[in-house]
Amino acid sequence: MGKFVADLKKIRDRARKHMEDGAVTGGYKADRKEVIKVLNDVLATEIVCVLRYKRHYYTADGIYADPARQEFLQHAGEEQQHADWVAERIGQLDGKPNYNPEGLAERAHSQYDESESLTDMIKEDLVAERIAIESYSEIVRWLGSKDPTTRVLIEQILKMEEEHADDLKNLLAKVS
Repeated sequence: MGKFVADLKKIRDRARKHMEDGAVTGGYKADRKEVIKVLNDVLATEIVCVLRYKRHYYTADGIYADPARQEFLQHAGEEQQHADWVAERIGQLDGKPNYNPEGLAERAHSQYDESESLTDMIKEDLVAERIAIESYSEIVRWLGSKDPTTRVLIEQILKMEEEHADDLKNLLAKVS
């Protein structure tokens, strides 16, 4: 591997010439409109996850409800953070985050749940996390090196989703 050399004069000239493009430079290789569409589906998924976890937080009862409720609340907060990160990235790509509740459930990868038993709530949350893990892994592979910033963002979210799945698996073992 040779020495890294960049033509900074050309880079500076391009930056000035295209500054209205914001974060998207000529080096961006992905289909920006398709990435924004995929990110809006991720945004919908994260919003549905927040709603599901909040519902479970407020309706869980039983002998193991307190530790489960705390887990649900923590996960809801983290899913909201994911949604905020994704919405911010959509804006950086010159897109508009889709918060329209109409069609939200259809755009989301995971589903909303109104389980009544604590065990069923945990199982549904675990299934939703596993869906997110698999679909986000596919997004990471799809992005490859075409959009490293979005790929890293999805990888960060993916890491947290895997932690959520592990937390839920352990919680399920305690209540079953």
